[in-house]
Amino acid sequence: MGGLLQHKPLAQYLVITASYWAFTLTDGALRMLVVLFFHGLGFSALEVASLFLLYEFFGIVTNLGGGWLASRLGLNVTLHLGLALQIIALLMLLVDPDLLTVIWVMVAQALSGIAKDLNKMSAKSSIRNLVQDDAQGTLYRWVARLTGSKNALKGVGFFLGGFLLARYEFQGALLIMAVLLGGVLALSMLLLDRQTGIASYKPKVRDLLSRSPAINRLSAARLFLFAARDVWFVVALPVYLQSQLGWTSVQVGTLLALWVMGYGAVQALAPGMTGAADSDGAASGADRAPTGRTVFVWAALLCLLPALIGAALLAQWQEEIVLVAGLLAFGAVFAVNSAVHSYLVVSWARADGVSLDVGFYYMANAAGRLLGTLLSGLVYQLWGLAPCLFVSTALIAASAFLAWRLPQDAQR
Repeated sequence: MGGLLQHKPLAQYLVITASYWAFTLTDGALRMLVVLFFHGLGFSALEVASLFLLYEFFGIVTNLGGGWLASRLGLNVTLHLGLALQIIALLMLLVDPDLLTVIWVMVAQALSGIAKDLNKMSAKSSIRNLVQDDAQGTLYRWVARLTGSKNALKGVGFFLGGFLLARYEFQGALLIMAVLLGGVLALSMLLLDRQTGIASYKPKVRDLLSRSPAINRLSAARLFLFAARDVWFVVALPVYLQSQLGWTSVQVGTLLALWVMGYGAVQALAPGMTGAADSDGAASGADRAPTGRTVFVWAALLCLLPALIGAALLAQWQEEIVLVAGLLAFGAVFAVNSAVHSYLVVSWARADGVSLDVGFYYMANAAGRLLGTLLSGLVYQLWGLAPCLFVSTALIAASAFLAWRLPQDAQR
């Protein structure tokens, strides 16, 4: 079976995608477990946010080094390393709860952050090799479907984390996830081709940084975009729902799970929402793929939503309805923004050694998450949820400004 798969690029990609999906379930579940469990132990919002700082910081480092490593050794190496590191992170948290200090949890989360970005970079880079340069519509749809399905499964992971915490408690949940992920790692090692993703040349250290103005500007826009999401979504919102509105861990996990699942579904449908739904031919697909102007338009639309939600909260108008409805609207528009971004970086990346440009781009993504996570805990603890939303508005405005001068063609 392994030999058969080694001669079928699409089958190889499906194996990578399946491994990425399995990892995504544990990543979403672990994040929810950590937020809810440690807040239940009495950790403040800022302390909970601090648990993820190394997770996000090492994502910055990993995306640079991981792209370089994959181009030299193959995407299978980075994928399997990511799965193994996630298992180690889960096992680290199985110690006696009395020994779970902030530093220990931060180190475990750092390993999980490295694992997550190795897996993301491997999956996103592999798809570029399956589509010809003149089939940009096809590339857009494939990237959107991969990203959307991943995020839908991350939503399932959020629900899974809340459910496992309530049913099996913290340590039982971690053990179940470690065992399941170990099985996925074993199967992936049997099926993946060792040559997947290796560049035809040996990239040097200077190749880690992108020399493309389009990639650099798109990366900066991505940084502010994801900081804008995480400044209120990662810590502030779950803590507010639990501490101020009295929601249980299962209720919080269910809401965030449904949000991310819907977010993923919209991402998969984004080609239809941006004008590339019926572009099955190579040429027409290229003509109808999104451009830099698409990024600006959708960022400008997104900018309005957190401002409206924050204003409604300040007016104390039906808080639960405002938060749930506003979260759904924000997620739908944000999903289209993210899908267009994900397509453009793959389209504009260098053909040989695509993981280098993709890695650089997701380094900026990780930096945005780090900034957003830190601000989420800090702003919420000092001023509350509404100011987090106004900070989100300012960050989206910065992303839209950067997107204004992106190239107006779809192909690199």
